[in-house]
Amino acid sequence: QLQLVESGGGLVEPGGSLRLSCAASGWTVDYYVITWFRQAPEKELEGVSCISAAGNTNYADSVKGRFSISRDSAKNTVYLQMKSLKPDDAAVYYCAASLWREPLSYSGTPCPPRNEYGTWGKGILVTVSS
Repeated sequence: QLQLVESGGGLVEPGGSLRLSCAASGWTVDYYVITWFRQAPEKELEGVSCISAAGNTNYADSVKGRFSISRDSAKNTVYLQMKSLKPDDAAVYYCAASLWREPLSYSGTPCPPRNEYGTWGKGILVTVSS
């Protein structure tokens, strides 16, 4: 059974960088769409970025040009490199796995909708503050 564990969160100043990791076990991460979601207090869950089994990637408009998603198959891990962080990026970040096989934005959002994911990590906190 696939399990996901996030790491790499913490406190960073505005303009700084962090790299989040989503380590998978139980199955190869290459088989899934892996999406990073985030949820800030009193805000909706937002799909931030995703990578398909084929290696295609997509991003929410709010993070385009600042965030980059990648996958290391040897380590069975997906990364989210975050640069030029803003206070609005502060949230709990979750990685999730889906067996979605349509194009990433087929449903009209950059990444498959939240109900398509069978496995979620527990989340990790990112705080952006001076």
